Amino acid sequence: MSSEDLKDTDTEARFEFKKEEKSAFETEKGLTEETVRLISEDKDEPEWMLERRLRALQQWQEMPMPTDWPGQPDLSEVDIDEIVPYIRPDIETRGGAESWEDLPEEIQDTFDKLGIPEAEKNALSGVGAQYESEIVYQNMQERWEEKGVIFCDMDKAVQEHEEIVKEHFMTKCVPPSDNKFAALHGAIWSGGSFVYVPEDTTVNMPVQAYFRMNSEGMGQFEHTLIIAEENSEVHYIEGCSAPKYSAFNLHSGGVEVFVGENAHVQYSTVQNWSKNTYNLNTKRAIVEADGTMEWVSGSMGSKATMLYPATILKGPGATDNHITIAFAGEGQNIDTGAKVYHNAPDTKSTIESKSISKDGGRTNYRGLVHISDGAEDSKTNVECDALMFDNESTSDTMPYMEIQENKVDVAHEATVGKIGDEDVFYLQSRGLDDDDAKQMIVAGFIEPITEELPIEYAVELNRLIELEMEGSLG
Repeated sequence: MSSEDLKDTDTEARFEFKKEEKSAFETEKGLTEETVRLISEDKDEPEWMLERRLRALQQWQEMPMPTDWPGQPDLSEVDIDEIVPYIRPDIETRGGAESWEDLPEEIQDTFDKLGIPEAEKNALSGVGAQYESEIVYQNMQERWEEKGVIFCDMDKAVQEHEEIVKEHFMTKCVPPSDNKFAALHGAIWSGGSFVYVPEDTTVNMPVQAYFRMNSEGMGQFEHTLIIAEENSEVHYIEGCSAPKYSAFNLHSGGVEVFVGENAHVQYSTVQNWSKNTYNLNTKRAIVEADGTMEWVSGSMGSKATMLYPATILKGPGATDNHITIAFAGEGQNIDTGAKVYHNAPDTKSTIESKSISKDGGRTNYRGLVHISDGAEDSKTNVECDALMFDNESTSDTMPYMEIQENKVDVAHEATVGKIGDEDVFYLQSRGLDDDDAKQMIVAGFIEPITEELPIEYAVELNRLIELEMEGSLG
């Protein structure tokens, strides 16, 4: 499908289509020790990975479901006994095909409609595509491989880059003990991306991974591990989607980012889950001296989201920037935010949150900024802006500041407003109808986020929000 064909394809159709389920192997519903052992055996994993899975399973079983956070989404429907945690798609090559043409026709068609092969040809250093529980395609441009850049699926990384994965995987950044869903993830993770950028290497075109849930009642638990060594730079882009079914789906991914001294990592994601999906992720970065971490996130579509990317500013001069947008329509509770831990002097962080709610939907910013004793001359700035379409919708802001050092600069600002009749009237006087006027106001509202994305993603995000405003996406 060419770029012109993609432009002419209805965005709703590109995300809402479903394919007949075809799997080579899948577990039964529910989570038991037998399930964990079956997943590890099917992947032919080393013993240490199985041991980590089993420890995570025990932690999952011992931890209570989070229910006491003020205003949190209702998770009572999340029943792991009703989820199929692992589905290996029916392709001949484990670890992904070498070309798009080697994939089964129905999987080719899925990613062709999503525009992934076209994006790979035009604007990416590398691309990965996950279907259900496993990567089905992964490719890195040869010129980056020659410089020592690694971009492969996590299952392959466990086998071929075992020592570096063993050192970093759910040990320092996101341990299973962090929360109940991190423990769940540690027990049954599957697929995801491994990115390694060596010292003094700048990858000047983004690498992209796309995660697609196709089956009803399944869970997707991909793990992304990014390691950027000293003086390196990389931009990782992630897209996610799923069609709507009557049964609920669960997405509980894990992301770990290690930013070396004077390195720069940008992690951008546009998540467009269906309204029967619970999106419960754990994402964290550790940043060394003078390194920079940037999170750019767009979250919409799910029934409930709890997503709070966290950054630990470990070294002096480290910087963290969060830019997020959340959209909630009827029946949706989108609870997002950010966490930043200033653990060294001269560290800086900014958090910019934008939320939109309509038709009774609820958005909430839930964030934490912690400045440790001794992290002097650190600076943080938090801005939360909410836009509501009607009196039935709600938007809350729950910022937490833990300041243990006196010599710091801390700022927080929050605004909540409705689309003003005067603004709509002015745009109508310039020739726009009511819907187009509101869409233009929203586009201006989210511009700080879209300008941080590659043009293809920015256009897609704007179009998705237009569809959400129309109530077209399921």
